[in-house]
Amino acid sequence: MSFLLDEDVNPAVAEVGRGLGLDIVSVHEVDRRGLDDAQQLEFASASGRVFVTRNRDDYIKLTVAFYQRGAPHPGIIIVPYTLPNREPKRIAHALRAWQNVHTIDDSLRYAIFFLAEP
Repeated sequence: MSFLLDEDVNPAVAEVGRGLGLDIVSVHEVDRRGLDDAQQLEFASASGRVFVTRNRDDYIKLTVAFYQRGAPHPGIIIVPYTLPNREPKRIAHALRAWQNVHTIDDSLRYAIFFLAEP
């Protein structure tokens, strides 16, 4: 399973996550900063990466739009504000725990998850 971190998620989460064995990159690392939300989600989808963001409302709307036009994405994980950006280790560990109980398959298509600490 692969992850793409949105601009609003501390890019250090990717660094910590890779140390935990995750296949994870940040838009900061792949020169995609400043692009609009739809472009980010399309890139994640084309790359087969679950998209990780703090931007709940916009990505829920985008998921509906993607569904209506028949453009699946491999899932979105919303990072709540109870997992602060200033603590990338907590977020990375929560992503690893999430990955341990999910498999990438059609059940993730259009799915939206809210990240929680293990």
